[in-house]
Amino acid sequence: MKSSTVFDSFIVFVPILKYFIVVFMGIFVPSLSLATELEEVIVTSDFRDSALLELSNSVTVLSSKDIARRQAKHLDQILNLAPNVNFASGASRGRFVQIRGIGERSQFIEPINPSVGIAIDGIDFTGIAGAATTMDIEQVEILRGPQGTLFGANALAGLINLKSYQPSEDMEGTLTLTSGTYDSNTFFTALGGPISQKVGSRLAIQSHKSDGYITNDYLRRDDTDGIDELSFRSTTEWAISNDLKTKLTIFHVDVDNGYDGFSLDNTRTTFSDNPGHDRQKSTALGVETTWDLNKDLQFIGMASRVQSDLEYGYDEDWAYPSICVGLACDGWEYNSQDNYLRDRENSTIDFRFISNRPALVMDLPVAWVFGVYSRQQSETLIREYTYNSKDFSSTFDTRNSAVYGQLSLDVSSRLNLLTGIRFENRDATYVDTDAVMHNVDEDLWGGRISLQFKMDEGRVVYGLISRGYKAGGVNSDPDLAPEDREFDTEFMWNVETGFKASWMQDKFSTQIALFYQERRDIQIKQSLVQPRVDSNASDFIDYLGNSAKGSNYGFELEFVWDASDRVTLSGSLGRLQTEYNTPSSDYLNSREQAHAPSYQFDVGVGVRIADNWVWTLNLEGKDDFYLSSSHNTQSEAYQLVNTNLTYDDGTWMAALWARNIFDEEIIIRGFRFGNDPRKYYATESYFQYGEPRVLGLSGGYRFF
Repeated sequence: MKSSTVFDSFIVFVPILKYFIVVFMGIFVPSLSLATELEEVIVTSDFRDSALLELSNSVTVLSSKDIARRQAKHLDQILNLAPNVNFASGASRGRFVQIRGIGERSQFIEPINPSVGIAIDGIDFTGIAGAATTMDIEQVEILRGPQGTLFGANALAGLINLKSYQPSEDMEGTLTLTSGTYDSNTFFTALGGPISQKVGSRLAIQSHKSDGYITNDYLRRDDTDGIDELSFRSTTEWAISNDLKTKLTIFHVDVDNGYDGFSLDNTRTTFSDNPGHDRQKSTALGVETTWDLNKDLQFIGMASRVQSDLEYGYDEDWAYPSICVGLACDGWEYNSQDNYLRDRENSTIDFRFISNRPALVMDLPVAWVFGVYSRQQSETLIREYTYNSKDFSSTFDTRNSAVYGQLSLDVSSRLNLLTGIRFENRDATYVDTDAVMHNVDEDLWGGRISLQFKMDEGRVVYGLISRGYKAGGVNSDPDLAPEDREFDTEFMWNVETGFKASWMQDKFSTQIALFYQERRDIQIKQSLVQPRVDSNASDFIDYLGNSAKGSNYGFELEFVWDASDRVTLSGSLGRLQTEYNTPSSDYLNSREQAHAPSYQFDVGVGVRIADNWVWTLNLEGKDDFYLSSSHNTQSEAYQLVNTNLTYDDGTWMAALWARNIFDEEIIIRGFRFGNDPRKYYATESYFQYGEPRVLGLSGGYRFF
């Protein structure tokens, strides 16, 4: 691989970049003494709201400003800002996330147990991240490493929490219009404030449409991979009394995107006669009640329900039926479509008791959390496939029940010991029309223990040991051998140490984390290729199996520096090494894991060039990585440049922006098999490409 060479080149590039930054600052910054104090960042996804620089965990927080500078309309457009976070597409959006090299890359017929939890305003959207639009999002919190105590079975690799703007004390609203290349248009509006003395509300709606980046030559269309997303959110808060408050969140997303992402020629030009689609309709209801039972004890009750209709389909042959007419391959072609319709219901209840103030135990202050949790999910699937005489269907029902607790002990004024544990029971039942049946009832546990030492001037050093788990499951394809039908639970130990600090009178903040993760019974996707009886093509069968073990280790660095009242510098760097450790006869033995780039970086500068005018310039990059555990095809390393020029006087806003200025080619998904009849189905690699150069103009108005 060339990863180390590219990484070394980047390290050499850093002093050069630093030189240009110093020169740049010399032009725009007459004096660094004008630097302002950084705002404190609060993380809300843990049991207690905590300052980012005081949390004993590697966490990235992306603000609404970060989202606006990227003009991001979906979560996948900002994930590259976080170190050691990657995503896979194979759909209209990058809705499969990997943290530190761990996470799923696709879903077809089989039910999956996700490795990365996704929550939107506390509502569980794990496994259906197509709903993760950035409409009215205040901040995105990315917690790396297992979150077994906090989130349970679906957070082996980490947790992503999207927090929207909440009702404000004063009436306020905003209206924004955005237009860009590829016929991209976005309408967004939000209005919030007090309804009465005790009730506040906020409404937000967003419509985002785009033709996408594909041209279909056969159909003579340029919108077969287009985007059409509508989002709505209503949040109502009611202060029933001084001690009792409740919040109701209603969220709806309607996604009707095209999916025509792969070309037989590995270009952005396709020949599909039946382009695919990627649709999702999700309606969510969440209720959160906070009750101060007394001065020492608080009760928080959270309940949510998400109902989703999902449809994912594609043109399997990526071509029109007559592609070989008049050619030597005439008669080799096949024509096939594959479509998956899922109906999914997910209900959660989480009751927790939290100490309002520490209790004294042996003269030492102890803060505690105790909770009970229940999650029920029902998923039905209908697969419509050209080569099946009848539709395939399955049902997958799971029930998770858990009890958890956490203790935080101040050993001294500087030393804190935190321990947490979660015991979880999971009962899962699977049945399908091919007579595959699976039932498992297993007990799982995860937890964490951390030791944090507060140094002088607000600097913190911590050590963390945590354990995560991901439940086992079933492979549904009847062509698999009996021993391949089921796979076991995966466990992981995470050892991490970190340093967080604020320097220069809170003008410069930094986070550094080093981690080592030992994985046992890794769930990895494998493939079978079987020739078809009725055509020259082959069936491509995915299934999950357990590898012996593996390791993931590296570091993460993030910083923000308000160099003056006119210049802000920020950046991140992730370094990741991964490997499988399997029997020596296995080709995966000692190979790097899939979708785990060895480095990932982001560096940006924001300059206030005049009153109300801010210009930002951002450079991001990523090493190459294996695209699957079932073959050795890799992506290519890349570096992207993005920029944004914004005018904002508090009432009116306008922005001129560009992403991927130099139109670099980005690979976000890849397969290796034979699918081109013109080449007699010879095995080759096929790629799905990410976003090319896009330009746009946004305008907005805030009313009060």
